[in-house]
Amino acid sequence: MLDPAEALRLILAACAPLPAHEVPVAEAMGRVLAAPVVAPGALPPFDNSAMDGYALGGGAEALAAGSEWPIEGQQAAGDGATRARRGAWEIMTGARLPDGLDRVIPVEQVERLDAPPRVRLLADVAAGENVRTAGSDVPAGEAVLAAGTRLEPQHLMLLAALGVARVAVIERPRAAVLSTGRELVDDPAAPLASGQIRNSNGPFLAERLPRAGAELVHIETVGDEVDAFLAAFARARAAGARVVVSTGAVSMGRYDFVPQALERLGAEAVFHKVAIRPGKPLLFARLPDGTLFFGLPGNPIAVAVGLRFFVEPALRAMLGLPREAPWRVPLAADYAKKPRLRFHLKARVTLDAQGRLAARVLPGQESYRIRPLAEANAWVVVPVEATGLAAGTLVEVCGLGHLESPAIDGSHA
Repeated sequence: MLDPAEALRLILAACAPLPAHEVPVAEAMGRVLAAPVVAPGALPPFDNSAMDGYALGGGAEALAAGSEWPIEGQQAAGDGATRARRGAWEIMTGARLPDGLDRVIPVEQVERLDAPPRVRLLADVAAGENVRTAGSDVPAGEAVLAAGTRLEPQHLMLLAALGVARVAVIERPRAAVLSTGRELVDDPAAPLASGQIRNSNGPFLAERLPRAGAELVHIETVGDEVDAFLAAFARARAAGARVVVSTGAVSMGRYDFVPQALERLGAEAVFHKVAIRPGKPLLFARLPDGTLFFGLPGNPIAVAVGLRFFVEPALRAMLGLPREAPWRVPLAADYAKKPRLRFHLKARVTLDAQGRLAARVLPGQESYRIRPLAEANAWVVVPVEATGLAAGTLVEVCGLGHLESPAIDGSHA
């Protein structure tokens, strides 16, 4: 069996960053920037008031409480540039400061007087007070987002504020999912005949792959026949898939036909069997046209592990992202395992009342048990050479997906 670190090295050696293309910012959510974004202008674009009040000018000197100022005008948000001569300007939050003025006193700190209209200051006000200066958030020409940034709503907020309409992003890897097994039933409403099971791997991969940065272009369930599998594979490639993930039929049983199908496709089998649990029969191959193939075992948690720790790093490399850095978190309790295999364990990361993190391995680690995965908020990875680990030992902890940090359970469990 291949060492998992070597298996990952072979996978990454077959991956190259994909090309870039431009998309409207409105369509860029979740995409990875291919180039830095440089601010086309300043943010804020002009000096403006941080609150409702009165704008005044006075150079470097503070204006003293008790002084009175004639009201010269008013400025609301959206009003254009204007030039102040002397006196105070009533101003609203966000409104452009009239040229020549350099401070704002809050409305609560003035007394408005009539005959003539004027304000009396109830507090001193210094130069620059309550003013948001042009470029104080982002100066014009400054790089605001680095290449490799995965765009989140806060990034889109910044781009919108700067008036950036289009950005260069890395193409998404196009992926297909093929679930194999004549026992599988796709329709959740269909009654099960004797020996049938519902297809859970297909829906899981269909949701997980886009969250990992891929574009799902084809999904299909096929039986246990080589010709049917090859026909489905052809449809996946015709849809544009360059990463094909299959589930089932990669072990050593009578109906484990995927290796035979790959031979007929002229694929190079890079490896078959990795020293991991679950998911040991993992198969990785490369087709003559460069399409990458991942053959995952059929058990649901073996599928989840194969995706998370072997397919997702490949997608990450194609997106031009750096290698993932796991957290290091102490185990909540002793854990023992067999040597010569790397274990991937469904777990919960918890936070106690003193702010200390711990990783709790969940019961039910068998590869067919889905419910513990539904209860997990992280994966714990125990290395090949480890056997017994005492409570408090630092272990690698990964989020449920490579673009997700481990969630933290604040229940103090």
